[in-house]
Parts: sequence; structure tokens; C-alpha cells
Amino acid sequence: MEDLFTSAALTSVFTITLLEIILGVDNIIFISVIAGKLPSKEEKKARNWGILLAMAFRLLLLLGLGFVLQLQTPLFYLDDLGLPWHLGISGKDLLILGGGLFLLYKTTYELHHKLEGEDGDKTSTGKSAATLSRAIFDILLINIIFSVDSIITAIGMTTIISVMAASIILSSGVMLIFAKPIGDFVEKHPTVKILALSFLLLIGTLLVAEAFYVHVPKGYVYFAMAFSFFVELLNMKMRKNTTPVQLKKHVAEDR
Repeated sequence: MEDLFTSAALTSVFTITLLEIILGVDNIIFISVIAGKLPSKEEKKARNWGILLAMAFRLLLLLGLGFVLQLQTPLFYLDDLGLPWHLGISGKDLLILGGGLFLLYKTTYELHHKLEGEDGDKTSTGKSAATLSRAIFDILLINIIFSVDSIITAIGMTTIISVMAASIILSSGVMLIFAKPIGDFVEKHPTVKILALSFLLLIGTLLVAEAFYVHVPKGYVYFAMAFSFFVELLNMKMRKNTTPVQLKKHVAEDR
């Protein structure tokens, strides 16, 4: 623990914590969407348990750094399977591929139900019928994928276990604080929820591409997400300032 209180270690803690928070945005969005389907009394439990389980899993991965590093060793090559690519597929690639496909399936499913507005899957509170255990399972499953990628990123920045552990705990604490406001905001604004689901589709596609070594700089992705969210905030402000009479007038003019 002595290494944790040097200036270099504290700088690393701050940097990795910030990076974990940024990389955890898609995680918070996913948790918000899944937890938002539950009744209000269970929604908070799903969010908290999802984030705490993610933190626990990442701390466990730190105890098995050798296992995490072995995940990057190729298990087989695609040309050995008769495919026209000489790509080595590792355990990490298989996890990322599975996570990407799961995210694409889950997000497409949520978009379908959101856009179709099927009443058969609604409870008396207007939220989709879901169970707490199923929600926590979905959250834990996608967290396994994000955790492996997160730990490998942290290993690239420092080799001090205490620094990585402190960063994981701090970033998880920040997520616990902001998960509810973000979740409430997403649930309150249907168009923002559609935008959030679109982000998750994008992340799922990137995970599948990354499994086959097609790397897209995450900075571009996060910039596009931030810009889209900024445009949606402007649209929300415009809709708020537009009276029903003005809205009817605009519709009539468009026709």
C-alpha cells in the first residue's frame, strides 16, 4: 500500500479512475436501460447490484492478472479453419465477440419493444415485465466483457495492483452516485432512451469488429455520442419552448 501514496501513484489513480469512468459510460447506459424495466422498488437494487458486482468482478480479475494476460494469447487461427484470414483468436477475442453479439441482440430486442409499444409486456406501472434476477444476470453478463477490457487497459498504464484496485473502487463509487440521475433522465425522455439504445448498438458493433482486429479509435466514437447527445439536448430545449399552437403551425407549414 506504500506505493499508493507516492505522487506518481496518485496521478495514476486519478488518470485510470477518469478513464474507467469514461469507458464506463456505455455500462451505465446499459444498466439504466435494463433497470428501467423493473418496478421502482427493484430498479435501485438492480443498478446498485449491477455496479457492485462489476466492481467485485474487476477486483477478482486483479488477483488473477496472469489469467487475464493469458486471455490475449491466440487459441487458434482462422486460416486453420479454412477461412481466408490469418488472424489469431484469443480468449479475450471470444469474450468480446460474445459480448458484442449479446449487446446487439439485447439492444435490438429493447428497441423493438420500445418502438412497437407492445402492451403485452407491460406491467400496471407501464414498465416492461421483468424480474430482478434476470436484470442482474443481464447486467453481470455484459459487465464481464467490459471488465476484461477495462483491466487490460489499466494494465497498460500501471502494474501496481493497489493503484488499479483504488481506481476501480473510486470509479465504481462515482457510477453508484450518477447511475440513478442518468437512469431517471433516460426514462423521463423517450427520445433520449432511443438515442441511448442506438449508442449501445454502436458499441455492440464495435465489439464484434474489435474481436476480428478491426480497431476504431474510441475517441471518435465517444465524440460522435457526445455530439448526438448535445443535438438531442437542443431538440429537447426547442420542444420545451414551442407551444402547442406553434407546433401545429410548423406542422401545417411543413405540409
